[in-house]
Amino acid sequence: MLRPYRELAGIPHLPWLLVWSLVGRLHLTATPLAVSFLIAGWTGSYALAGVVGGAMTLGVGVAGPLRGRAADRSPAGRLLLVTASGYGVGTAALGLLPGVLPGAAWPVAAAVAFLSGLFTPPVTAITRAAFPRLATGGARQAVFTVEASAQELMYIVGPALAAIVVAVWDPRAALWLCGALAVLGALGFGAAVRRAGLDEPVAREAGHGGRTLLVNTPLVLALASAMFLVASMVAIDLVIIAWARDQGSPGLAGVLAAVWGVGSVAGGLIAGGLRGQVRYARRMLLLALGVAPLALVLPPVLEPSSPWLIGLVLGVGGMAIAPAIAAGNERISDLAPDERRTEAFGWMTTFTTAGAALALPLAGTLLDHSGPAAAAGASTVAALLGAALASRVRERSAVPVG
Repeated sequence: MLRPYRELAGIPHLPWLLVWSLVGRLHLTATPLAVSFLIAGWTGSYALAGVVGGAMTLGVGVAGPLRGRAADRSPAGRLLLVTASGYGVGTAALGLLPGVLPGAAWPVAAAVAFLSGLFTPPVTAITRAAFPRLATGGARQAVFTVEASAQELMYIVGPALAAIVVAVWDPRAALWLCGALAVLGALGFGAAVRRAGLDEPVAREAGHGGRTLLVNTPLVLALASAMFLVASMVAIDLVIIAWARDQGSPGLAGVLAAVWGVGSVAGGLIAGGLRGQVRYARRMLLLALGVAPLALVLPPVLEPSSPWLIGLVLGVGGMAIAPAIAAGNERISDLAPDERRTEAFGWMTTFTTAGAALALPLAGTLLDHSGPAAAAGASTVAALLGAALASRVRERSAVPVG
């Protein structure tokens, strides 16, 4: 089981590429919390905080394919420098606004947040596109799984770091720290990419690159499957928060989310050490089966609910998350043309952002009118839809995309 990890450690430049990739992505999980506290404290409204945070997320999703396409056509280091500079300026300006404008000027903050989202450094897309250029065989499968497991850790560490800075200093300091981490991580990652010899894009064949990747049906199915996976996960996040608040113990949400994340990391590390072909549809189905029992241990199905029982379900079910994410990322990498792989992962950002945007209002409505069990059931349906789409994804498409 450890053999693929030993192979990873022996691939030149790969360990540092992974490390800097994680540094460059840590801000993504911390920024939403910092923005929420900053805008809520400025305007006195969590709804407006959600609008501003949503504007930033919209910017990230809209520009995903554009940043990916740019990375496939120009040196990665140059693109990372430009985007990191824009993102750093944007987050710095956003942190200054509450000190110079009244809360009624929140639309200015929404505009700045949207522009900042547009400039988010494409570290994630460049990382995943680089893996096939460095690793093959079992090591390639393992690196996708390690990356997915580490990403789950970021969802634990990032919000916790932002919360600590907010508590010790203030939301502005937390947001500026996120901006600094984004700039530092992007520049460090750019240097690691150059040392690995991956700065220049893959050579294009004559005539390729004009048509959209969305004519590649198997790739679109894989992207849609990822969209439903994220929708399922986002719905469960909201369920955990809502249930904990209803119990009068909001801190339980953090504990349960951490248990869920630890389960995912453990499952990812186990899956990464296994040999054999990765079954994408099977992993997505296991994800759905891991989510389903949660509806049975939440109100109104089970009342009163036990945090111990919920934690057990989350810990065990969470073991399917990182393996499913890794399998989806690997399949998207396989389906995309070699010279447009970063663009494909940019589209993945757009699809997954859409998944979150669709899941939040639906889950919120179910929580308000039917309770946590219904929202958890909807999460299961989303995961099953993702598994159904995954079962229809073939190998690399023969459809031309050039």
